[in-house]
Amino acid sequence: MSLVFITGSTEGLGRNAAETLIEQGHRVVLHARTRERADALADLLPRTEGIVIGDLSQADEVVGLAEQVNRLGKMDAIIHNAGVYTSADRLPTSEGHARTLAVNVLAPYLLTTMLDRPQRLVFLSSGLHKGGKANFQDINWHLRTWNEDQAYAESKLYVTALALAIARHWPDVKSNAVNPGWVPTRMGGQYASDDLNEGHLTQTWLAVSNDSAALTSGGYWFHHQRHAPASLATETEFQDQLLSVLAELTGIPLR
Repeated sequence: MSLVFITGSTEGLGRNAAETLIEQGHRVVLHARTRERADALADLLPRTEGIVIGDLSQADEVVGLAEQVNRLGKMDAIIHNAGVYTSADRLPTSEGHARTLAVNVLAPYLLTTMLDRPQRLVFLSSGLHKGGKANFQDINWHLRTWNEDQAYAESKLYVTALALAIARHWPDVKSNAVNPGWVPTRMGGQYASDDLNEGHLTQTWLAVSNDSAALTSGGYWFHHQRHAPASLATETEFQDQLLSVLAELTGIPLR
């Protein structure tokens, strides 16, 4: 059975993924932003390998989170499930732009570079990434007028390109991006129209399945089907430029 770490597993897609993997007999490491948030996992905790605590919007806490995970052993798979859409968190603009990039892009990049290299990586994207327009000169939205919809779309474009870049640079790792659809989670809202089960089952399938399709790399998936991502995300020059920007922002290059 696989050992799987899932970020953002206190609710929604992350918790559902954890429950599914536990029921399948896999060993799961949970994640919560704070100790208070970890209380929501009290019922699952006895059936897991443990829980790690850290706020993905804070670089120092991401570093600490990586150290906690590495102490638990080398993961077979990592699901970078956590994500934010600032309107759902009711953050002011001054905090929103920083947190969107930090949680959706910088945290998965940092964890990927700092954790012992797993066999599989799954990054949560969004169909909205196709509306993202890259702007490496103002990736933090310090110069532009804040637009949370565009910032979210950009962040998902970047994380999709990151998944594909890692697949190319690390041929020994199966790295894929997943569009879970517009699902009724806290972030998606009650009127979301896509299937919540399909949203998380695609993650878990890519993380642990031995199906031939799940053993591929460099894909962008929606409901167990491989789809074409935004063309920009597939361009090697764009991917490598992104890796360079992320290395500069974090101080840690992809090894």
